[in-house]
Amino acid sequence: AHRGLHAEGVPENSMAAFRAAKERGYGIELDIHLMKDGNLAVIHDASLKRTAGTDILIEELRVSDLEIFRLEGTDEKIPLFSQVLELFNGEAPLIVELKAGRNNVPQLCQAACDMLGHYKGAYCLESFDPRCIFWLRKNRPDMIRGQLTENFFRSNSKLPAVLKFVMRHQLLNMFTRPDFVAYRFSDRKTISNVICRKLWGVQGVTWTIRSREDFDTAVKEGWLPIFENFKP
Repeated sequence: AHRGLHAEGVPENSMAAFRAAKERGYGIELDIHLMKDGNLAVIHDASLKRTAGTDILIEELRVSDLEIFRLEGTDEKIPLFSQVLELFNGEAPLIVELKAGRNNVPQLCQAACDMLGHYKGAYCLESFDPRCIFWLRKNRPDMIRGQLTENFFRSNSKLPAVLKFVMRHQLLNMFTRPDFVAYRFSDRKTISNVICRKLWGVQGVTWTIRSREDFDTAVKEGWLPIFENFKP
């Protein structure tokens, strides 16, 4: 369930969304950022403007600061990663996206690995940032790691054109050696995916599935689907 089983009145990446997913037996995908005090917050955007109405970066905040923010006009607060791990307690698989900011790749990766080192359940780590995947390969090769990517020429990405090309075609995979590739569903038909999945045997994960038809197609093609806005 993408950012938990969220819906109207149940914000994405909230404890309510995670509880709803757990109650239906779904695993979840979630996003984590490293806060100023070293704690890990669960939220998608670095800025709180879209989700909590205040244009401030999560990396600038401490745990005590989170008390004043509410998600999408509800009573839900920004969760800590530790709270999500406690909720699931190994009862469903987790896909944890590492959201690096302000060149904090090693600190973010280390904090996530330290916390997951005590977790007794199935999980994997992924990131758009290949530096995170390379850090995991070098420092925690035992943890399952995945490269998130898409056709950046179709997105609102501000990456330079050269980096868009490199990331779209997964040219850094030779250095990061991901265990899986998480590719946008609508962009999935690229030669790089054929090479990674068919030739090298890398598992494919695809996002974000928003219909039963796309869900069935993804499964038929051998992708592991990350879904939202419906219950498969």
